[in-house]
Formats: sequence, structure tokens, C-alpha cells
Amino acid sequence: MAGATGVVGAHVVRLAADAGHDVAPLSRATGTDVATGAGLADALDGADAVVDVLNVSTQQTDVAQRWFRRTTEHLSAVARHLVTLSIVGIDGAASGYYAGKVAQEQALAAGPAPWTLLRATQFHEFPGQMARRLGRGPFVVVPAMRTATVAAAEVAAELVRLAEGPPQGRVPDLAGPQDAELADLVRAELAVQGKRRLVVRVPLPGTEGRRMRHGLLPGPDARRVGPTFDAWLSSR
Repeated sequence: MAGATGVVGAHVVRLAADAGHDVAPLSRATGTDVATGAGLADALDGADAVVDVLNVSTQQTDVAQRWFRRTTEHLSAVARHLVTLSIVGIDGAASGYYAGKVAQEQALAAGPAPWTLLRATQFHEFPGQMARRLGRGPFVVVPAMRTATVAAAEVAAELVRLAEGPPQGRVPDLAGPQDAELADLVRAELAVQGKRRLVVRVPLPGTEGRRMRHGLLPGPDARRVGPTFDAWLSSR
């Protein structure tokens, strides 16, 4: 399990353990380093599948591309079946974090391990993350962005299901049940928290700005799964 402590990774560990699977989280604390490949062969000896939900916090294109390409190559070199999570709508991305995910998908397809690739939309947790990161005094400035957020637990459940089966290549995308504007979701998140802040929606320029405004919604063949964002907020 690569990325076991992240938003989705924690759900994967719990759900896989509940299903009776032995889960081996990969981390430097356990003597493994996915960035260098150190300890991976021993840690994954006998593992039927590896779920990769690794993340890196950067918008620098070269950093993101190197990180995702390197970690994927290291995992693919030792995995029997590599199940990787990516993002809906990143086709053709040439800059920033999304370019890193494109590099990851390319490395996955070119690697020696049989693989399965699941693309998902942003998680229901994403608006709250944006509210924390982009808040400036009484304002929260968020990019203009259309999305169909999905519960991280639903994504994790799908990853576990895929890891239990044979390699399938790219599988249908996974998305939440409703399309929405990110700014509206941030407003709903702040309202539940009882915080009074003005959410300012800002269209970003260039190709990536257009992608965020129009290109991150799932296609007609995507699987739509609940709960809605509002229901998820209410149940938290």
C-alpha cells in the first residue's frame, strides 16, 4: 500500500483489512522508500497487488513529473499487479501537478507490472482543503472550477475491489453524483463550519485555467456513486 496515510489511503487500509487482507503500508518508518526504491522488493515479496495513491504537494511541472514517474517505475519493477489512482480530465496536461499525473500514467503503461488504472474526480474533502489553503483574512479565493466530487471512501472501496481482481488496464472513471462549481462547495463547507468568509471565484488564465473551468467533469461512461456532497457534509 503506497500512500497509506493519505485521504484515500487510510480508507483503503481500513477497508482491505476489514475484508480480511493483510495490508503492508509502505513508508520510510518501515524501511521502505518509494522515491528511491529502497526496501520495496522485500516489503512486497508475496503481495498479490499494490495500491498506489501516493501524492506530492507541488505545482512545479518538473518536480511533479519526476516524482510520479520515479515512484511508479519503482513500484512497477516489483509489483505483481499495480493498481493506480489518477484524476479525471488530465488528458494533454502539460504543466503543474496534472502533468505529473500524466507522466505517472505513462510510466504505469510502460512498466513491466500488469496494471489497473482508475481515474476519479476530486474528493468531497477537496473544498475543505481549498478553504484552508486559500483563505486570506475574511476571503477565500478559489479558482473557477467545475467538478463532480466523490466520497474518498467510495474511491477506496473501488480500489480494493480492483486490487482483488485481475489487471484490467484503464477502467471506467469514478465520479460523484452531481456536477457543481467549486466555489459553491467551499461556501457550503464554510457554512457547516460556522465560518463567515467571502468566497471569491477567480477564472484562471491559459490552457490549464480552461481545463479547470470545463474539462474536469466526468464523461458519459463514468460510474457515478453517492453520497452527494451535501449528504456527506451532513453525515460527517
